[in-house]
Amino acid sequence: MILHAISLFALVLTAAQAADDSSPADKAAVSNDAVKLAGLVRFVAESCPGTKPDYARFREVVERLGTDLAALSHGEPLIRSAAYTQAYQKDPEASCRRAQESFGPNGTVVPGLLGPG
Repeated sequence: MILHAISLFALVLTAAQAADDSSPADKAAVSNDAVKLAGLVRFVAESCPGTKPDYARFREVVERLGTDLAALSHGEPLIRSAAYTQAYQKDPEASCRRAQESFGPNGTVVPGLLGPG
């Protein structure tokens, strides 16, 4: 319990520091859709057996959304994407199925983002 509280406190401090360190231009440069997609890709890589992200396709999609991939790996965008990953983990079976339907080889949103793994 104490470790959980310490981890949560560190996360809050990191978020506060990221908010202080980011200029408005930095925040605008990170698409919310890119953040959501990063959370989904992380979830699939960790929790969907037999499925893996196509990272080259992921980079391409993120860049089309106007976001530098590196911007998703730290600060507030990383924290937000981790929240999406946790949300998908509440019902992993259903989330993996929906991810395949939307982002698999014949996906309805971004075909080919996910493939067999």
